[in-house]
Amino acid sequence: MDPEQRLVEIEIKLTAQEDLVQELNRQVYLQQRQIDELRALCTALVKRLEQARHEGGADPYTPEKPPHY
Repeated sequence: MDPEQRLVEIEIKLTAQEDLVQELNRQVYLQQRQIDELRALCTALVKRLEQARHEGGADPYTPEKPPHY
């Protein structure tokens, strides 16, 4: 294989690697956004639960007996 052909193949592989890295970075970015949204949702739910407990609301984690008992 001549040096020019080897160089072309290396450039093709490098381009493919760059495309892959770019796509992986995009996926990481999207996943991080989703993680941030889920964290915010969890925080809001915890605050809502604490507020309900302080207001004397029923504890959603305490199982209630069915009405027929």
